[in-house]
Amino acid sequence: MRRVVFNQKGGVGKSTITCNLAAISAQKGKRTLVIDLDPQGNSTQYLLGSRTDPPEVTLADFFEQSLTFRLNPKETIDFVVASPFERLSLLPSHPRLEELQGKLESRYKIYKLREALDEIDEDFDQVFIDTPPALNFFTRSALIAADACLIPFDCDEFSRNALYSLLANAEEIRTDHNRDLKVEGIVVNQYQPRANLPQKVVQELIDEGLPVLQPYLSASVKIKESHERAAPMIHLDPRHKLTQEFIVLYENLEPKKKKKKGK
Repeated sequence: MRRVVFNQKGGVGKSTITCNLAAISAQKGKRTLVIDLDPQGNSTQYLLGSRTDPPEVTLADFFEQSLTFRLNPKETIDFVVASPFERLSLLPSHPRLEELQGKLESRYKIYKLREALDEIDEDFDQVFIDTPPALNFFTRSALIAADACLIPFDCDEFSRNALYSLLANAEEIRTDHNRDLKVEGIVVNQYQPRANLPQKVVQELIDEGLPVLQPYLSASVKIKESHERAAPMIHLDPRHKLTQEFIVLYENLEPKKKKKKGK
């Protein structure tokens, strides 16, 4: 299963949701890959930490290779690096991605990521893709490569107004490039149940028939400690309320096994 976490608005928790769901997936025994397509590299820093040596290979090297002819090109798996967490791997970001974007777009490398994931399909059970806060080459590449799209939503009017164009853009990608893409749901993040506005905005989305996922992710200062220590919540504090919400959200995303009929 390949999931892209996408919102054109920044600061809505894309990297946090990507890494925490991926960490739970790995904790549950699945071989899991995070792909960090955002040149800011928040997911890369979250999983590897800022105090470690930078990875020797990154997504910038992967995309750069696609722009030049090489007699012995590296395989996709050669760009994957291990995280400190068992069964959790990473295709790390690099700031150089930003300068490569124009070249990749002009050479129409928009399907390169999907081809790469097809190449390593048997190596991973779950793939989570973090994206930049813009509908650009990298985001389109992710939507073309993915099976499903998760949309982080932070309960304000700006996010709500942006949501409709976001859904339209995802539908356009589905129609033109990836018939299998589905919007799996809206992930309500930083939810404050005692505040009137978040309740009102989320309820209006539900009333409109939009796929709002349960549970809502609570606002918590603990997530900042999680970022600082480069430890997703399942590793930092497994019993924390927010950790439990991430676990239930992950379980709700997983396909339910059909029960066998009794004799």
